Amino acid sequence: MSLAIQIRQPGGPEELQLVQVTVGDPGPGEIRIRHHAIGLNYIDVYQRTGLYPFAMPLQLGMEGAGVVEAVGEGVTHLQVGDRAAYASMPPGSYSEVRVMPAKCVCRLPDAIGFETGAAMMLKGLTAQYLLKKARPVEGLEAGDFVLFHAAAGGVGLIACQWARALGLQLIGTAGTDAKCQLALANGAAHAINYRAEDFAARVKDITGGRGVKVVYDSVGKDTWDGSLDCLRPFGLMASFGNASGPVPPFAPGMLGAKGSLYVTRQTLFTHIATRESTQAMADDLFAVVTSGQVQIHIDQRYPLTEVQQAHRDLEARQTTGSTILTL
Repeated sequence: MSLAIQIRQPGGPEELQLVQVTVGDPGPGEIRIRHHAIGLNYIDVYQRTGLYPFAMPLQLGMEGAGVVEAVGEGVTHLQVGDRAAYASMPPGSYSEVRVMPAKCVCRLPDAIGFETGAAMMLKGLTAQYLLKKARPVEGLEAGDFVLFHAAAGGVGLIACQWARALGLQLIGTAGTDAKCQLALANGAAHAINYRAEDFAARVKDITGGRGVKVVYDSVGKDTWDGSLDCLRPFGLMASFGNASGPVPPFAPGMLGAKGSLYVTRQTLFTHIATRESTQAMADDLFAVVTSGQVQIHIDQRYPLTEVQQAHRDLEARQTTGSTILTL
């Protein structure tokens, strides 16, 4: 038996209920893992509210770290007793123990603790594909400007540091002066409090009127129009979230009028669809973390039993950096 958090219908944080579930043995291509820490992510909110629909009841959670307890047939990259971490579909990490597909589970380097592993996989792999794969048609080179919304969040603080390591001039946005200072302290070249300033006008000032090559936007509806106005000709709008709500339909012709722009909507799970791609991306992430170029900031910890409050704080934008659930 395992404690787990389930919802029986979409709704608010009050739908998150602590239950006992039976956990069996792993089947072919699966493992059983006992969690030491669990990651909290905004995608969990999308699933809880029904924006991303799933069959009910649903056990939430996309990220965790722990020890492999059992290995199913055909799994060769993990063994019983391995320290491991993952970002993976289907949901289910809000639990003490779970059985799950093995392909997205990676052996965790000894230099990285369980809490850091649980806090970094989904967010760090997201930052990896954004900076390394979701690139504008003209490419990215040292010195180029990029705009990153929610720069003081879990993905944002990793991206700030990684962009600095790549030589990029990252312009970060956040909702308070304190969050802007946090982004600057973690490698952002500039930071804009979008509640106090017109971020599109400020980006034009910073870039001498040229705009940025790419905008990385997990906010969605509230920042969409302004983000398009920040792009230079042939720039890329990389949408990867909807924290303020989904982007409404728009006429493709506007992309031409604004400078022959590109738009992409990507998900991490397309990038980690195979064992090989997952491991390659994870190796890149592990390397920048163990080298010290990227530090994982765990700014909030909640017991699994207090997951309702964790969701409330996340939605109220009262968190910074990464948040984990502890057991």
